[in-house]
Amino acid sequence: MRKTKQLPGRIAAVLMAVCLAAAPVTAYGMVRTPVASGSVTYGNSKVTIDASHTDQGYVMIKYTGGNGKIKVQIAKGTTYTYNLNARDAYEVFPLTEGDGSYSVKVFENISGNQYAQACSENIQVALANQFTPFLYPNQYVNFNQNSNAVAVSNQVVAGAGDELGIVTNVFNYVVDNLTYDYDKAATVQSGYLPNVDATLASKNGICFDYASLMTSMLRAQDIPTKLVIGYTGELYHAWISVYLKGQGWVDDIIYFDGANWSLMDPTFASSGGKSFGAGDSSYQAKYAY
Repeated sequence: MRKTKQLPGRIAAVLMAVCLAAAPVTAYGMVRTPVASGSVTYGNSKVTIDASHTDQGYVMIKYTGGNGKIKVQIAKGTTYTYNLNARDAYEVFPLTEGDGSYSVKVFENISGNQYAQACSENIQVALANQFTPFLYPNQYVNFNQNSNAVAVSNQVVAGAGDELGIVTNVFNYVVDNLTYDYDKAATVQSGYLPNVDATLASKNGICFDYASLMTSMLRAQDIPTKLVIGYTGELYHAWISVYLKGQGWVDDIIYFDGANWSLMDPTFASSGGKSFGAGDSSYQAKYAY
């Protein structure tokens, strides 16, 4: 299938159209590292919830019990459910619903799909700003300063003049270097988590892999980026949204056709699929990570 790419002239047109007259970017790269500092904790003998840095948009949770299947539920309006995979080590969970009271619960498996509550806390959150939850790594956007995805991101954005240039370079790199894995899409299991460095190494993946890799590469450049999961028509899908200074949140991935802003899912772009105009109703967001 045909692949869609922006032309250099179109990028220049974008710069003129949106009046991005800011000074050239000299350094964007910044990898933020979540820390369980222990200054604010909740829990019991089996569960520790470290809420020391909720102002940065995350909590860290550690399970030290003997149960093999643990789930975490974080709710504020929307309920997010995760598997807690680590044992005796912290995992990072984002707080993406803004300021207010979050319910954080941890459950142990009893049998089959039945779970019993092991810990529950209501945590008050006042974010430093709206962007912090979308700059740190988490379960779904899992990277660190030693990740190959970060090194590749730094190489790809070298010479980009501004945020739009960074987003364009990252987008084009992912589109050029990844192939959609139809076999994986047909067999992927519930609870699957992307591995951004494995995606880079294999050069293929499903929509979740595309979105996680691009989100990681952009967050590594200190650009607020949401990994969004929702529906395109009747299909469950993943895509990204980014925040550009002077533009605000640009949803569903950035694409410029030479005259108008459009939105494009990176998976469809790589496989030569259609582009979507701003505000396209076929994209219905359900969760943001």
